[in-house]
Amino acid sequence: MLRLGIDLGGTKIEIVAMNGEGRELLRRRVATPQGDYRATVGAVVALVEDVENELHQRGTVGIGMPGAESRVTGLIKNANSTCLIGQPLRRDLQTLLQREVRLANDANCFALSEAVDGAAAGADVVFGVILGTGCGAGVVVRGQVLAGANAIAGEWGHNPLPWPGDHERPGPACYCGKRGCLETWLSGPGLAGDFLATTGKDLTAAAIATGAQTGDTACLAALERYEDRLARGLAQVINVLDPDVIVLGGGLSNISRLYENVPRLWGRHVFSDHVATRLLPPLHGDSGGVRGAAWLWKE
Repeated sequence: MLRLGIDLGGTKIEIVAMNGEGRELLRRRVATPQGDYRATVGAVVALVEDVENELHQRGTVGIGMPGAESRVTGLIKNANSTCLIGQPLRRDLQTLLQREVRLANDANCFALSEAVDGAAAGADVVFGVILGTGCGAGVVVRGQVLAGANAIAGEWGHNPLPWPGDHERPGPACYCGKRGCLETWLSGPGLAGDFLATTGKDLTAAAIATGAQTGDTACLAALERYEDRLARGLAQVINVLDPDVIVLGGGLSNISRLYENVPRLWGRHVFSDHVATRLLPPLHGDSGGVRGAAWLWKE
């Protein structure tokens, strides 16, 4: 069985072809047409057709995308690739490809990839977090993505930072219109913004992580604040979902000290005498989203 997974991102569209056992047969990517919905749909269709022609097989199609499909209208909502918002993406792709297409949020695809054959393989409940330019998450229960009644399961980044100190209120402004969302603290720009507000210096999240490794005191302090906030945010998830495994993805998942320090900190906020939840780095790295899209078809 040929499975095609597509990661529809803001800057690139990537496709992977996998066989029934999850072995990659082919991978390809193209630039995303900026701000052009019709051209974006055309690019997805062209990738599918090119791959199928090369492999001489017709496959299932799963797509990971920013945002979600409205349960009411079938149109895309909550996408930071704004040209998708309000568009019938599934309907248009199914019409052009002449088959059923499955869509899921890109964070859900990341979580699914790590749950099926990644770092959390074999775990019943997996919470997959993407810490990058934004702060998204997905939930997988016994190998199935949990989308939710409103198609927003895992929208962790748009909850407020829990147990905030006075110096953290009301929190930075978020593009969603509220203040103090976890995304404004835990994304890469959130870490950089906290560093700028504290030191007056403008450094990227990657530069802060590098500075901490070399012993820069300001960078170390920024990462300690970040770890404390990440621990609080994930403790809230454990209190509600109680996952077996939490897997981190995105650029900030490459900061190795998180996997030791955050579990050491979250226990004070978890409503239990013991925390068995494991915090793990991704096995598939940047490939998680596109592989998870392919795994939307598992039967």
